[in-house]
Amino acid sequence: MAQAKVIRFLCLFLSFVFLLIGCAGPNKPKPIPTSASREANIVRNLKILHIMSYHSPWEWTDTQFKGFKDALQGLNVEYKVLQMNAKNNSSPAWKETMGRSARNLINTWRPDLVYTSDDEALRYVTKYYLNSDLPFVFSGVNNLPTEFQSASAKNVSGVLEVEHFIESASLFSKIAPNAKRIAVVFDNSPIWEPVRQRMQEKAVLLPMLDFVYWDTIHTFAEYQRKIKEYQKSVDGICLVGIFNFKDRNGNNVHYRDVLQWTAANSKLPDFSFWIDRISYGTLAVVSVSGYEQGFAAGKIAWEIITGGKSPADLPVKPTVKGRPGISLARAKALGLKIDSKILLSSKVVGKYDWEKK
Repeated sequence: MAQAKVIRFLCLFLSFVFLLIGCAGPNKPKPIPTSASREANIVRNLKILHIMSYHSPWEWTDTQFKGFKDALQGLNVEYKVLQMNAKNNSSPAWKETMGRSARNLINTWRPDLVYTSDDEALRYVTKYYLNSDLPFVFSGVNNLPTEFQSASAKNVSGVLEVEHFIESASLFSKIAPNAKRIAVVFDNSPIWEPVRQRMQEKAVLLPMLDFVYWDTIHTFAEYQRKIKEYQKSVDGICLVGIFNFKDRNGNNVHYRDVLQWTAANSKLPDFSFWIDRISYGTLAVVSVSGYEQGFAAGKIAWEIITGGKSPADLPVKPTVKGRPGISLARAKALGLKIDSKILLSSKVVGKYDWEKK
């Protein structure tokens, strides 16, 4: 009798154990997290604020943001965007107002990382957070202020925008070989000073061109007068800064209107460094790629977010890939014939943007 009780007890005990095992099957304890799973958990609800110095829609800013987001594919990111619109409103008062708006958004939304594009966001937003715990990544910056180059900027890294001057001028010379004397045009934005310095240093590498004018122009009326004067004194124009020209009321004239007027009133071939210019009449460019700028910035952000890297450990450097572009409409208007090999290796725009509407 006692033996039977023992057997029944053992049977009940084993049934209870099997029942426990069966219940535990579909609810197994979670394995110890790997580094990859820890990283995925860290970025699962990531918040990134993108501060555009300029505006959207615009190819330059839009392609930077696309490249940045593509570099962070696979992460669960909530994006918020603030546009400073500093190309259309270039006064210091406007920039300071938009900078305060961006800083207020940072302080209330509390992003995990801030991605800024172009110079104004760096000057009017990022500088207020130097050496803080909030990481900042930038792209499209022409002029890196001294304080960002120092060891104190431990929470900032990014990508410089260095124009493809030699490549653009060389492409221009192939298309317009008779153009020797060149006028270079800037508006009065401070971002162009390092561009001017780099161009002047490299001009000696272009013996086929003589850069006779390096003009800073303030108003649209002055620009119109200069362009008319250039028709008799130079063979070509390099259009760099064309955003801050003021009309008679002190408002910025949109760069598309500046270029449309130029195409209608200038018989001189011209070149620049940004791909969107060819849609509005500039003859030739080898462009800094906005997408490559944004993608490189996104890779830096990835290292900070998933790799635990400090921005100070990630060097600031430019992208190197250039993108040639040609306005075939402008070439036809100027009576220039372009070698098919050049056309096949370039982005070609057959019509002016205003003709498409």
